[in-house]
Amino acid sequence: MPPIPELEAIRKTQIIEAGLHTIAQRGCANVTMDDICSAAGLSKGGLAHYYRSKNELFKAVFDAFFDRIFQRSRETMARFDDPLDQVLSFDWLYNDNDPDMEIGYPLLFDFMAVSVHDEEYQEIFYSWIDNWVSLLSGALEEGVRRGQFKNLDPAATARTISAIYQGVATRWYLAPKLHSRQWAVESFQNAIRGLLAPYLSDKPTSMQR
Repeated sequence: MPPIPELEAIRKTQIIEAGLHTIAQRGCANVTMDDICSAAGLSKGGLAHYYRSKNELFKAVFDAFFDRIFQRSRETMARFDDPLDQVLSFDWLYNDNDPDMEIGYPLLFDFMAVSVHDEEYQEIFYSWIDNWVSLLSGALEEGVRRGQFKNLDPAATARTISAIYQGVATRWYLAPKLHSRQWAVESFQNAIRGLLAPYLSDKPTSMQR
């Protein structure tokens, strides 16, 4: 009997969700395919039908999660018309009550640790960075078109902004006793505003109001 596309999609989603939560709770090094089978409610054969190895499954899990975050980021940015507001719209990244962040940070840091020694994971990390740069560049390019910014390199500036977000997030998540949510939000906003200040045109923007 040929596979049913709808059922295949449901099973893959079931496996990915099981992988997301299991890896976030235990870490890559402590998760086995048996653990994923148990969490997904599937047999070993059922899991192997979709993912033949732990490495293949884990990469699919990370890809799926990053896709989810970028989709949410695009939707968040779309709520704002002003380009500056768009690049400052990621305060939700510093909300530890957010379900995506609850699993997201353990996944991200675990993924980064694996990437240090695995070129395939490094390629996924490069793609993750490029997606952030692309999102932020789009807003900055629009700011240039509108005359908000002048003499600004959108891609290079977007790369720096994405590094600001990641650096602040690392401190906030790994050392919460020393870095509150308020500190995180104020830090990334001040850093990004300071970075963009030399490129402001004379046209009033939300930064100047």
